[in-house]
Amino acid sequence: QVQLVESGGGLVQPGGSLTLSCVVPRTIFTIYTMGWYRQVPGRQREMVATITSRRPASYADSLKYRFTISSDYGASTVYLQMDNLLPEDAAVYYCNAEFEGPSVPSWYERNYWGQGTQVGVSS
Repeated sequence: QVQLVESGGGLVQPGGSLTLSCVVPRTIFTIYTMGWYRQVPGRQREMVATITSRRPASYADSLKYRFTISSDYGASTVYLQMDNLLPEDAAVYYCNAEFEGPSVPSWYERNYWGQGTQVGVSS
């Protein structure tokens, strides 16, 4: 059973910072594209950032200058550094692993999600 274990969520004041962490099984971490997504009730889940060894990190346009995604191979962990948080950033943040390689056997799972970690931004 593959688990992506997220942590680091919490309540922060506007303008504050949080760092989210996602611990990933080694076999997944080394070959999958890692990413962070977020969702608020009544809204569609949206991509925040993704990272892969094959391409530069990618960000949602509105978040590119405030959020930073990074990974630590030794710790098999992906991070999301969130700076200058706004109330609009409040959401449940999900860690994601997606396989973007060539065709694989039918039993091969191409997408995994964490359980989510909640981020609140308020005074």
